[in-house]
Amino acid sequence: MSINRRQMIKGTGAGLAFMTLSPQMYASKEDTLNSTDDGGVNIINAGIGGNNTAEMLARIQQDCLAHRPKLTILMAGTNDMNSVKHIPLEQYEQNMHQLAQLIKKSGSKLLIMTILPLYEPYLLTRHPASFYQPEGVAARRRQVNEVIKKVAKANRAHLLDISMRFEAIGKVGLDKDSLIQNEANANKTDGIHPTANGYRFIGLSVYDYIMAHKLPTQQIVCFGDSITKGDGTIYNNSYPGFLNKLLTVDSNDQG
Repeated sequence: MSINRRQMIKGTGAGLAFMTLSPQMYASKEDTLNSTDDGGVNIINAGIGGNNTAEMLARIQQDCLAHRPKLTILMAGTNDMNSVKHIPLEQYEQNMHQLAQLIKKSGSKLLIMTILPLYEPYLLTRHPASFYQPEGVAARRRQVNEVIKKVAKANRAHLLDISMRFEAIGKVGLDKDSLIQNEANANKTDGIHPTANGYRFIGLSVYDYIMAHKLPTQQIVCFGDSITKGDGTIYNNSYPGFLNKLLTVDSNDQG
């Protein structure tokens, strides 16, 4: 008998494993390129913390295209919009077009996600408010997401507006139930990275999109920054990890 996916999610444990990542943290290749092959499912976590789109272009051949993905899930832009790894919006758009074109040219299907909302008071403890002037933090993030939508349309890529979902139900802020890490749920002034439940929500959203649009469920590369990386695996607290669990159960049911 087929398992109802949403019942399966509700039945998972309530305990959360909170992460200690920062946007500037880099991982070894062994941490970022974990993959598995269970029942035909093969997911590669190719997220590296701190990456902007220029750095992703520099490693796309080795860390993404070399795996000959049937589906590539691209999420990039959080670091580009901030002060440490800033890429001007026009250059960011060019970089995103180039990433999309390289992925599509390889024969892979492409699913692009918008970037997540953030808690601005925490962000401004690490980045000067003057850097975001004149438009401000919220408007700059909207500009990035508009570029993402434009790039997806121009390259005939699939688009998952995960930002809209987090804005609607993610309780981004100081609430303990926030899907973004804060002092109440992670004992840190993060405001950018998802909680374990946040990663679970992204994984479920991606899974639902893949199923609804009949995208490939084998040989998937999740390509991005620390939001993709999570804990660096495809087994635990990362959206590739939760996606792997859902696709593996689905594959076993069909088998």
